[in-house]
Amino acid sequence: MNDVVPPADVAQEGDPFLLAAEAAPRFAQAFPEPLAVIRVTAASARAFEVKAGQYIQVIDVDGRQCSDLLAFDAAALAAGEEWGLDPTVTRTLAGAAYPQPGLHAKYFDARMQPLLETVQDTVGRHDAFALACTAKYYEDAGFPGHANCSDNFNAALAGFGIRSRAGWPAINFFYNTFIQPCGSLGFAEPWSKPGDYVLLKALKDLVVAVSSCADDIDPANAWQPTDIEARIYDAAHSFPRAMAHRMTPDSPVRLTRPTAFAPATETLTRDFIDYKGYWLPRSFVGHGTLAEYWACREKVAVMDLSALRKFDVTGPDAEALLQKVQTRDMRKLAVGQVVYTAVCHAHGGMMDDGTVFRLGRDVFRFVCGEDTTGLWLQEQATASGFNVHIREATDALHNLAVQGPRSRELLKKILWTSPLQPTPDELGWFRFAAARLGGPTGIPLVVSRTGYTGELGYELWCAPKDGPALWNAVMEAGTPLGIVPLGFDALDMLRIEAGLAFAGHEFCDQTDPFEAGIGFTVALSKPDDFIGRAALEERKAHPRRKLVGLAIASNEAASHGDGLYVGRARVGEITSTTRSPILDTQIALARVDVAYSALDTELQVGQLDGHRKRLDAKVVAFPHYDPTKSRVRA
Repeated sequence: MNDVVPPADVAQEGDPFLLAAEAAPRFAQAFPEPLAVIRVTAASARAFEVKAGQYIQVIDVDGRQCSDLLAFDAAALAAGEEWGLDPTVTRTLAGAAYPQPGLHAKYFDARMQPLLETVQDTVGRHDAFALACTAKYYEDAGFPGHANCSDNFNAALAGFGIRSRAGWPAINFFYNTFIQPCGSLGFAEPWSKPGDYVLLKALKDLVVAVSSCADDIDPANAWQPTDIEARIYDAAHSFPRAMAHRMTPDSPVRLTRPTAFAPATETLTRDFIDYKGYWLPRSFVGHGTLAEYWACREKVAVMDLSALRKFDVTGPDAEALLQKVQTRDMRKLAVGQVVYTAVCHAHGGMMDDGTVFRLGRDVFRFVCGEDTTGLWLQEQATASGFNVHIREATDALHNLAVQGPRSRELLKKILWTSPLQPTPDELGWFRFAAARLGGPTGIPLVVSRTGYTGELGYELWCAPKDGPALWNAVMEAGTPLGIVPLGFDALDMLRIEAGLAFAGHEFCDQTDPFEAGIGFTVALSKPDDFIGRAALEERKAHPRRKLVGLAIASNEAASHGDGLYVGRARVGEITSTTRSPILDTQIALARVDVAYSALDTELQVGQLDGHRKRLDAKVVAFPHYDPTKSRVRA
């Protein structure tokens, strides 16, 4: 390697990024001893060689410091040809501003040959389209002669025969750039914290250059450049693909993790998405989204929903706490029953939705979408002095959804319940029971008659260690029934047809439950006060927007966020839309001004600028499919 510092020369006492001591606990991953450590001091650049298969870790040592990275095909350089990273090709092939860990994670050159692959990323906020800073940038700002990344790269790469450039297009790690609605390119302080990193894999023998950005005249590096560190790891090591998640800005990072069912699903597909910190299948090779959809509508399908957040709430004041923080009346919830509910801020905007299971007089399980909902529960318990215990159970309880008209038939084959518990035949809608797999000594489970598809269906909850056995049992029993594994793309079609709300689409913190189409969850008649009650009473009395169904009279695809118009006036927007296979038409859920919410109201979907292109639509009832819920209640 060229210009490389051995690990022993860098890991000194007081080093803020001592790998074994600090990085492993922080990121829940123990890194092996690196082959080499390259310290890139503030406002400088370093160049070095990396072999195919080796890993490159770019570390923001002190936080809020940008780092540009260049890479060149070493074999091509030896032959007198210069083929380096091409941001335009990379963005086009990845379909994103920058590749992230997962299926589309590669950086390409102009030949469309992959040079690097992103394996892990603890920030998720970078830039792959602007130049590394140039002399001209500083000259035009009144700083002639200022150090800059492009000149630093020219000096570092000169020994490899690479021609100098006035400005280098680069991967700009940790650079917080954005395109404003007017089209202007802007930037602000980086999001990266001390020790944040990106881990890349070399797909060819490469010459790599890494900079610590020299910019100290604006917020790009929080006004003060600091060091960057690069570490090289042997190709023999294996690192899981992962992105970082923080429950709050100051929380420790958690990397994307597999669920209990990954040993099975990873053999069936490579099309995974990072959903709230877990890798979950988007679709399955050999089936595809439509086949998965039809299996759920006509036979039976199985889906991994382990990313749902679970919180066990126990203690003498458990009911009182839940009465305060969510909208349903917990006094009416019987042991063995489940209820769907909303969680609201004081101004009435929704924080989350979820289901509450009552396991005992003072024992509840809250299943929701966000980690912060559990934090909210704890904060409210502390503020009110409740005698209650809140235990996060997300990683202790993983779950499968078994959905479709033959789901009951499947579960009758594999579930055993004691005489004191309902059988799958007896289990009512929004009820649950303790069960075992196969017989009285089998794997312990919880089975609930719940789902997110609008079909008869159940969810099976188990300890993670039992996940593979449960998956195999479900698939074996389901094979004669036509079972198909279900991914997120098919689930989205199913839930839109069923009129079911999804966070970030039908609701957010600016949307109340009435506007999200789930006003039935708000028990304004319950005697206990709850957070957001006064605001919800006012919002219900004076509604401004309403969730409606839409039938779109066009085969041209509408999208989430498309505006809805009457003449030149925008009166609402689409929250979710899909082409419904079973209804053979394009449908949507939409939030509109109450003045235009009546059935059969004619609206237009605005595309391009909202005015240049219009698709005719009409307000219809929702759910679009099975509006009486006869199938899910069957």
